[in-house]
Amino acid sequence: MLDTAIAEPESAEGRLRVTEFLTSVPAIGTTKMQRAMVELEIASSKRLGGLGKYQRQRLREFLSSREAVNRGRRSGQLIVLAGPTAVGKGTVSSYIRENYPNVLLSVSATTRPPRPGEIDGVSYYFVDDAEFDRLIADGELLEWATVHNAYRYGTPQAPIQAALDAGTSVLLEIDIQGARSVRASMPEAKLIFLLPPSWDELVRRLIGRGTEDSAEQQRRLETAKVELDAVGEFDHSVVNGSVPEAAREVVELMESRRSAPARQA
Repeated sequence: MLDTAIAEPESAEGRLRVTEFLTSVPAIGTTKMQRAMVELEIASSKRLGGLGKYQRQRLREFLSSREAVNRGRRSGQLIVLAGPTAVGKGTVSSYIRENYPNVLLSVSATTRPPRPGEIDGVSYYFVDDAEFDRLIADGELLEWATVHNAYRYGTPQAPIQAALDAGTSVLLEIDIQGARSVRASMPEAKLIFLLPPSWDELVRRLIGRGTEDSAEQQRRLETAKVELDAVGEFDHSVVNGSVPEAAREVVELMESRRSAPARQA
């Protein structure tokens, strides 16, 4: 359009005001247009066909720089970290939060009470059943599920969407049910399955944390056997033998833009 306007000042393109031309460019609204007009030293009354030599040069450079930025801009990606009970999802996520400040972690809402050391708004949003019901009714959750036939967990959608729209990738640590829900609603999300080094180690971790009685521990171990079979539904798997190493692998997968390998049927 700019070439035509310069070559034919009396054409429709040539008579187009620069202000109108700029606001027709993707991602340039009124505010950015006004700022650009000042920087380019072009009067708001100017038409494309009436620009001087140096004004045309500055306008071309401005458009070229924006095109380069848009080519280099990467959209944000949602990364889901899931795995069986007691595999250490929360521990790995906490390590990432503390040691990789450039990674944005989503904070889930839950109806369960906080465990020792957990902080409201950082570890989880701890809410009662009435508030959780409201979040569901108002459509504010990306996904939610009842876990271990006990408490409900859900992912607030607004903060995640805002980050993705801004080009920031988000790490979401949830259970396997939640991961399946996210895959259904956002198939472009990258799913990472966190595995224990061995079954015996998973049992040791569950019993060692001492947050459930023996009956509940046994029930969760039975659930874990089923959950481990879900690894084939995920794009990648990471073994949590060492928390720092597992965290590093998860962050590397977040930063990788390569296509995910085909999942098992």
